[in-house]
Amino acid sequence: MNVAPLQLPLALVEPGCQRWAHGRASYRPPAEVIDTRCFEVDELDEHTAKAYVIANHYSGSYPAARLRVGLYRRRRGHQRWLCGVAVFSVPLSAHAVRRYASRPATEGVELGRFVLDDAVEANAETWFLARAFRVLRERLPQVRIVLSYSDPLPRRSISGDTVLAGHVGTIYQAFNGRYVGRAKRRTLVLDRSGRIVSERTLSKLRQDDRGAAYAYRQLRERGAPPRQPLESGRAYVSRVLGSDAFRRLRHSGNHVYVWPVGSRRLQGRLRAGLALAERYPKRIDARVN
Repeated sequence: MNVAPLQLPLALVEPGCQRWAHGRASYRPPAEVIDTRCFEVDELDEHTAKAYVIANHYSGSYPAARLRVGLYRRRRGHQRWLCGVAVFSVPLSAHAVRRYASRPATEGVELGRFVLDDAVEANAETWFLARAFRVLRERLPQVRIVLSYSDPLPRRSISGDTVLAGHVGTIYQAFNGRYVGRAKRRTLVLDRSGRIVSERTLSKLRQDDRGAAYAYRQLRERGAPPRQPLESGRAYVSRVLGSDAFRRLRHSGNHVYVWPVGSRRLQGRLRAGLALAERYPKRIDARVN
């Protein structure tokens, strides 16, 4: 029986297995079990993966991918359809792989996006993730470390709609990720819809660097005022951040999970270099914005 996803209010404990559709989160009842005969996993092309992630993930953004893996549902006599995407990407922090795993940056990737359709049953995450890791080992044999982050801070849009309910990484815990604490505290820049404006976007504009034109279009689409004639990029960003189109939010840091990749013997050696494991977090941050 296909059970409808739950639409739940914010709580201090994750309410179930998180799903994404058209930028909105929903939750499947945790006791569900998928029929694995109805699913298959394949490597994805960049265009298909990017379109799916941007259309469904709350951030509306797509990372610098190194490998893309798709989850497909299939039924006898029917064409299969894409219902989930895992994106292994270049880590946002160049120092993260060395910091958490004592390995060079070239040997690490980040699970930058992990998105499942809200019609996919609850325990599909670990099944899909295990097979995505298998594809990773086959396609990128030089990778030794996978990092992933969970954002425990709930956020709302200016109008009061829930943008992110906050999550502690329950799926990563179920997949035996080593929890190594929180990333550094930081100040987020949010638009009116509650989405993060990346520091990389702002930096390109401040420096009038390559990609500044695209960054400008992104800000304009999020409600930023137009740039004035002869206004420098730095002056423009300063003015934009002072407008009512954006707001700042202090964040205590995302939760960080690490996995070694390779044969069992290799994983054993890699674990010796991982940061010390801490107790799994079970509650999201209480502050709601």
